[in-house]
Amino acid sequence: MRKISNKSIIYMLLIFFSILFLMPFFWMITTALKSPEELYLFPPKWIPSEFHFSNFQEAWTSQPFNTFLKNSLLVTIFSTIGQLISSSLVAYGFARFSFKGRDLLFIIVLSTMMIPWEVTMVPLYMEFNFLGWINTLKPLIIPSWFGAPFFIFLMRQFIMSIPKELDEAARMDGANAFQIYYKICLPLMKPVLILVAVFNILNCWNDYLGPLVFLNDQSKYTLTLGLAQFKGMYGVDMEGIMAVTFLISLLPLLIFFFAQRYIVEDVSNTGIK
Repeated sequence: MRKISNKSIIYMLLIFFSILFLMPFFWMITTALKSPEELYLFPPKWIPSEFHFSNFQEAWTSQPFNTFLKNSLLVTIFSTIGQLISSSLVAYGFARFSFKGRDLLFIIVLSTMMIPWEVTMVPLYMEFNFLGWINTLKPLIIPSWFGAPFFIFLMRQFIMSIPKELDEAARMDGANAFQIYYKICLPLMKPVLILVAVFNILNCWNDYLGPLVFLNDQSKYTLTLGLAQFKGMYGVDMEGIMAVTFLISLLPLLIFFFAQRYIVEDVSNTGIK
């Protein structure tokens, strides 16, 4: 009986905090569907008397959000591909190759995580300006093809959990190092690859400071810059701001919930399988 009561308390707490977490999202959706007259009613009206779905179309077409969406998709897709390829290759090298200074080099790679992006912002701007990349999407994509310390660390730890006997068996069958990486390690790295992809997608999709520093032309803006511009021009159009915010946040939410099942299921599996 006590076990049932303890579970009931836990479930009640989980439901309470879930509702608490979802309330701002629910308020954003209902605000996006309200008429201007219902926005500032007191006490506030949670459910609008009439759903104004036209708010979404009007807000989206008031700015070139289709262009912003295309730019965000380009940055997110190519950055994620580059991050998966480069970080997995570096992680495989640290996990499977023994060479002098390997551990020291790995510590140096991890130590770069302690350097805030704001510290490297000016040198990066000067470098990209010298290369002629300012006001292009290259500064937001190309650096991802050189790996990220946190992702390298995650992948290295996962690769080290894969038994080396698999590598040795593949090597006896005539496979070289790259074939072992491509045909043995990568299929087994599916959980961590999905995790890194989700993290990178969320980082790229929500990045505001990077596009703000490197982009000048409106035709190169991402969705975060477009939303900031929309808020500056239509600061009193609260239903429009909420509508655009909901549309922008919809894709990363769907990706996260879609990938969560694979992360939870696959992390329990190891290279032994």
